[in-house]
Amino acid sequence: MSRRSGILEFAVLGLLRESPMHGYELRKRLNTSLGVFRAFSYGSLYPCLKTLVACGWLIEEPGNTPEDPLAAPLSGRRAKIVYRLTAEGKEHFEELLAQTGPDAYEDEHFAARFAFFGQTSRDVRMRVLEGRRSRLEERLEKMRASFARTRERLDDYTLELQRHGMESVEREVRWLNELIESERAGRDQQRSTPDGSAQQDTSGMTGGLPRNRDSTRPDPSDDTDK
Repeated sequence: MSRRSGILEFAVLGLLRESPMHGYELRKRLNTSLGVFRAFSYGSLYPCLKTLVACGWLIEEPGNTPEDPLAAPLSGRRAKIVYRLTAEGKEHFEELLAQTGPDAYEDEHFAARFAFFGQTSRDVRMRVLEGRRSRLEERLEKMRASFARTRERLDDYTLELQRHGMESVEREVRWLNELIESERAGRDQQRSTPDGSAQQDTSGMTGGLPRNRDSTRPDPSDDTDK
């Protein structure tokens, strides 16, 4: 399984954990709610769905839903197939959510993981955020070293492109710092509440998201090390 197909399977399972959907709705959610998946087509989505069905993680059901433009014709009309997460699929998705290995820090995989942070435990969120920050700090150090070595040999436009790349990574590091501080504040607040009523562990940050996060949240297209 390629890394990219693994990300797609993760995202599909996560969306279907929220509610059953048909293929057309799934692709729309991937393209709009999870903008990192804009490049995925029906040619990628439907083989992914078939694979998940074969693994027993999804089941196909008839449903009264908007027509899927690529569903197979049935009696002169397009078939309407709804995909539903099975108990095994939910368990598998929860196992994927708990993983905090190096892949979780990479650009597209991190974006997918972050999209489902509301379903992820606080400790796992912290490990993923800190791992992503460490990865970007390493990237930034290499970019600065490269810039210092080559700046005298580059034209003005190439220099500006490199500066833009470094600024994009620096902006994401600042954003991650704010998220990590918010997570820590929420965890500390939860620990200080005797009855644990601050919030459930997977319901998001008690401390709240950083203010003005739209101005600091990275655009996947800004990363220069892909």
